Amino acid sequence: MEIIDNIEIFFLQNEDYNDIKNAMLEVYPNMVEASWNEKEIRTLIKKFPEGQVGIRIDGELAGCALSIIVDHTKFEAKHTYKQITGDSTFNTHNPKGNVLYGIDVLIRPKFRGMRLGRRLYDYRKELCERMNLKSIVFGGRIPNYHKYSKEMSPKEYIEQVRKKEIHDPVLDFQMSNDFHPKQILKGYLEGDKDSNEYAVLLEWNNIYFEKPTESASVNKKIIRLGLIQWQMRPYKDLDEVMQQAEFFIDAVSGYRSDFALFPEFFNAPLMSKYNHLAEPDAIRKLAEYTSEIVNRFRELSISYNINIITGSMPEIVNNELYNVGYLCKRDGGVERFEKIHVTPDEERIWGLQGGDTIKTFETDCGNIGILICYDVEFPEVSRLLADRGMDILFVPFLTDTQNGFSRVKNCAQARAIENECYVAIAGSVGNLPKVHNMDIQYAQSMVFTPCDFSFPTNGIKAEATPNTEMILIADVDIDLLRELNQFGSVRNLRDRRKDLYTLKQK
Repeated sequence: MEIIDNIEIFFLQNEDYNDIKNAMLEVYPNMVEASWNEKEIRTLIKKFPEGQVGIRIDGELAGCALSIIVDHTKFEAKHTYKQITGDSTFNTHNPKGNVLYGIDVLIRPKFRGMRLGRRLYDYRKELCERMNLKSIVFGGRIPNYHKYSKEMSPKEYIEQVRKKEIHDPVLDFQMSNDFHPKQILKGYLEGDKDSNEYAVLLEWNNIYFEKPTESASVNKKIIRLGLIQWQMRPYKDLDEVMQQAEFFIDAVSGYRSDFALFPEFFNAPLMSKYNHLAEPDAIRKLAEYTSEIVNRFRELSISYNINIITGSMPEIVNNELYNVGYLCKRDGGVERFEKIHVTPDEERIWGLQGGDTIKTFETDCGNIGILICYDVEFPEVSRLLADRGMDILFVPFLTDTQNGFSRVKNCAQARAIENECYVAIAGSVGNLPKVHNMDIQYAQSMVFTPCDFSFPTNGIKAEATPNTEMILIADVDIDLLRELNQFGSVRNLRDRRKDLYTLKQK
């Protein structure tokens, strides 16, 4: 995979037409006459700008998605593409309708295999939820049907695709993205010989849909966290480690998580081949993998459309050894964080140095902070982050005993209360008998909340099974933090006595 500097979803503008036209010619070489002309694209953008989006990679158009809103009661019966688009006038678009209707999604061939189609569908789902629409529907082509049309009906073909006995690139993709066949549309798209002019009406239902009422409603910002409780075990090489990492990323992104959090020193098993060396030399050999691991996580964050917090790894800077991690954003950006406080054991055995960077990170899900293990036991650091608007604090950790875990757990929970934020901690379990100073691990990954009426009474949103390899998924509502700050039973941030004490970073 080539290195990508930036990936973004943007609203299509009239001046993008030439790029759109060229993309359509690449994607539909056998259906040139069906391509949208400039007037039609301009009409779509004018009628429903939020529904027309493109995706750029390093400034180049990679694909786009076009849609309208319809009153679905008028199109519940069988219809054609020409009818649903109003013969390309789009006079069927109804801002007061209840269904988002997909007109087209296309990804240029050179950009396929990067899950960009799923990213565009995720945007549509978020748009559907935000606009409180009942569902997303569209007529899906079945381009491989012409190969089987003499031996089976469209209904039989769809059933074979569902059973994975026949591969259909379009229908397989749609069903893997939670779209369900609703009915067969005959004569849907004139000239679509590959599908014998058949299509499948596919539907995705918005489970958050609420019938419009006269009462006021507030849109909540819900962020989904995916925590990886990593099993320490022998791995043959880096490829094997990253294969396991990708498995977990695939799992949490499959639940539409916004973040994946890995533990501190999750890559420690790679030190086993250097166990004959002294501990300081072995961990410096481990540091040689860090750059490659970050590059692979960056590719995975783009490919799976998820922000990845890489846990932490050793890194050598100017011949000094640090404990660092990276935030790999799904837009292609990468940011670095450091462990500020190293433990006595890390300093004595490995020669680790403490970092000096304290900052928050802007993401597409708001402002976050990241502290590595021991750092969460120092309240000053997280308070500095809270003063900079942190909503979620992520803590990758590594503890060998229940004593050590209890320190991390109890301090993390205190940070959630005093800073009016969510705190997510993720650790490793298992053992590494062939790695010195990394023999045993104890962990229970958890998500903590403030303690008030809008949150769990014990301040624990979710918790994994102790010492078991697993993932933990939890949703956190950012608007609840805003309400807490204004109307909470107690207000730990607002009620500080700044007339008596202050905290500032040197």
